[in-house]
Amino acid sequence: MSGDQISKSRRDDAAIEGEWPLRRLLTEVCGSGPKTADDMSYEQAREAFARVLAGDPDPETLGAFLLANRWKESTPRELAGFTDAMRELSVRVAEPDADPVDCGGNYDGKQKTAVLGVASGLVAAAAGTPVVAHSGPDLPAKYGTTYGDVLAELGVPTDLEPAESAAMVDEVGFGFYAQSRFNPLVHERRPARESIGVRTSINTVETLANPANASVHFGSFYHLSYAERIAGTVRESERLPVERVVMAQGIEGYDDVRPGTTRVAEWDGSAGGDGEIEDGEVETTALGVEFEREDLRVDDLPADSAGVTEDVLTGERDGPVADAIALNAGFRVYAGGDAESVGAGVERARDALADGSAAKRLDALRAFEP
Repeated sequence: MSGDQISKSRRDDAAIEGEWPLRRLLTEVCGSGPKTADDMSYEQAREAFARVLAGDPDPETLGAFLLANRWKESTPRELAGFTDAMRELSVRVAEPDADPVDCGGNYDGKQKTAVLGVASGLVAAAAGTPVVAHSGPDLPAKYGTTYGDVLAELGVPTDLEPAESAAMVDEVGFGFYAQSRFNPLVHERRPARESIGVRTSINTVETLANPANASVHFGSFYHLSYAERIAGTVRESERLPVERVVMAQGIEGYDDVRPGTTRVAEWDGSAGGDGEIEDGEVETTALGVEFEREDLRVDDLPADSAGVTEDVLTGERDGPVADAIALNAGFRVYAGGDAESVGAGVERARDALADGSAAKRLDALRAFEP
């Protein structure tokens, strides 16, 4: 069955019967403004997003609903309702044999600094921690460069069926899932999102789609409140299998960890119960990592990010950019539970770069055939 056929089938299956059309939610619950609007219940939010995915609302009502929720700021319970509707109605899960770290880089990408996630994911894989990334074509508000753009520059196939993405994870240790293939109904909302032009709650929940059913989510934040909201969403969700969330302050809102004093937030729900989010700080220079944001600035983001990936992993380039990749790989190794600290994860990443195993993972990625 083609992607278009799957999308139509899922859209037909998503025909919604319920008590809360978006227009009613706007007039009675969430549409009166950030100071007076009420929060939706989990059930209301889940029904609302099911309607969004089914194409139920007209474009004007859809835009009003998404903007109203942006202005009032969606709660974890609302985001859990949105996420669970997406997981039920749109996401095509394909689990690899491995249990990778799910990297939720924002789909609107980066504009100024190199995307390090492909390089970091391959280094983490070489260090023994499988990694998954997912994205789609560029989006508002930034229209930046994403994982998929860098992989395309490296000559890696990205228009993969979910089962092929899962096979990539198991063969390479790093896998990429394309939104158009694994999350088709959210992908279809792109024209409306282009029209709105700003970030909405869809930008948040798509990073939690988790097409590999990973038990660990790694992401980034600017303010700690956002990390708390993501952890709360995972906690409130009835469909996400995530048991651990690790988030760090990122560059340009992406999952590339920033240098200097960096805040880190963690949530562990593996022992049952609600779990509390814990936050602390990592001083990157104390880990022997020496780079500044300016060291990562590039002109042609897709091509230069691919070039950085190749040069560092093959040993042709060291210095600040290699340190940045080791730091980000170390975070992924730590998030995956394969190191007791971020510092220990960085050491494992450095070993993988030094002994050539990271270069072998890049070769395996380029050699992968769906």
